Amino acid sequence: MTLKLRVGRKGYIILPKAVREAVGIREGDEVIVEIRDGIVIKPARRVNLAELREALRKHVEKLRKVQDRIEPKPGEVGEIDLEEVEF
Repeated sequence: MTLKLRVGRKGYIILPKAVREAVGIREGDEVIVEIRDGIVIKPARRVNLAELREALRKHVEKLRKVQDRIEPKPGEVGEIDLEEVEF
């Protein structure tokens, strides 16, 4: 979808209702603006902190299971991202 919008006073751009609904933007939401070969505006997704903490806890638990072994069991680290994690 391509739209032509007019820039108003103070640089405001009004996103039509159909566009906001299509990408799930509601009043008060934040958006991310990227400058590339033009301007890209996309919704900033809210993070559920409880879900994020639980995912990190599970990830650290998996890492701790293999950290002291010289060789992990076959397939054991395939699902673990081995980037350094600091808390």
